[in-house]
Amino acid sequence: MTASFALIDGNSFYCSCERVFDPKLKGRPVIVLSNNDGCAVARTSEAKALGIRMGAPMFTIRDLVKREGVVVFSSNYTLYGDMSRRMNTVYQRFASDIEVYSIDESFLDATPIAPERRVDWGKDLRSTVSTWTGVPTCVGIGPTKTLAKIANKIAKCTPQLGGVCDLTSAEARREWLRIMPLDDVWGIGAASQVKLKAFGCKTAADVAALDPKLARQTLTVVGERIIQELRGHPCIDLEAVAPTRKGCAVTRSFAGRVDNLEMMQEAIASHATRLGEKLRHHGLATDHVSVFYHTSPFDGGPARSVSTTVDFPEATNDTLVLVRAAKWGARRIWKPGYRYAKAGLMTVDLVPLEASQRALIGSLDREKSGRLMAALDACNAQHGRGAVYPAAAGVARQRKAWVTKFGQRSPRYTTRLDEVPVVGSRMPRDRLCKGQA
Repeated sequence: MTASFALIDGNSFYCSCERVFDPKLKGRPVIVLSNNDGCAVARTSEAKALGIRMGAPMFTIRDLVKREGVVVFSSNYTLYGDMSRRMNTVYQRFASDIEVYSIDESFLDATPIAPERRVDWGKDLRSTVSTWTGVPTCVGIGPTKTLAKIANKIAKCTPQLGGVCDLTSAEARREWLRIMPLDDVWGIGAASQVKLKAFGCKTAADVAALDPKLARQTLTVVGERIIQELRGHPCIDLEAVAPTRKGCAVTRSFAGRVDNLEMMQEAIASHATRLGEKLRHHGLATDHVSVFYHTSPFDGGPARSVSTTVDFPEATNDTLVLVRAAKWGARRIWKPGYRYAKAGLMTVDLVPLEASQRALIGSLDREKSGRLMAALDACNAQHGRGAVYPAAAGVARQRKAWVTKFGQRSPRYTTRLDEVPVVGSRMPRDRLCKGQA
């Protein structure tokens, strides 16, 4: 049986999530901003029509936003992540194998679906997602993941297709690939486009017609793989089981500027707390952590960018160990007289905790650590992230000086009971949350 892949993604996903809980936003231009409310990272079609480009800094479009009545939201990752989870739960009713590619995109195995039924299957899929979650989607279907990506792009840009495009037939591929520009082909970046244009390639069809051996010499094995995928020969399998992470990072820009060591150590400790959560969630550990921070090139003051790496005697995911190491690293590279704009932690070469090698000298008490971290995670799972955290990360009123700004964030409707809208009742929300109805 010939393989078939489907790619479904949410249209203007972040903005669509906001519209689900505020129907008055339908038809209005909406944008969602990045961390610290810096740049537009999601835009509705109405916002795009106004000329708001992806990544546009807020300070450059502020007048346009005010003049045209654009609705602006801070990123609400808790809400978006939960909506993504709900959408993938719906996908499980339509396909046995699913690869969650990103927060708003998933590949589905459409191989068992008869070719003549795939378009109807795709329409049923997006209709069900819309009914159950309220998020509009588009579906692209093809014999390879690259073609499914292209089909999804076509479905978004061609309203008469009804949100579903099927490129499984050779005839359909010939029709669409000849008008598909290079920058819409998955895996072809700016540098590769320059090389392909030197060969006279202007469209996806031109790339598919290239000699695979020539492509391998010029664009490495990745280029050859793209050509084969465009020809309908699958080279990239569906990853129904996510691969083990090799690295992890927690980086944040500050809402203001950090110019004293105590505040920087609080910020770094907070990042280390989040790093520990991520590692334990994946059952992984690390034997080192790299600390960095730097100034902003736009401040006009003295510039500085520094980093250091702190090693552990053995791999761990204990938050307290990570916090101590991160604070020590931050102190080691500190130099006063600068206004720092961003800091973070990074680590690579992650290993499963249970399979990692123990230290001969200075080994950690993993049993005690495991119980403590399990209790910490359980409290935060029940009461919300940040309910319990190390004091080194600073108390809430102090953290406002450096914590990431989300000044226009919407409520976390689906995960925080105290932020659930109350309809038809004058009873205070806190009393309803305590069951005093």
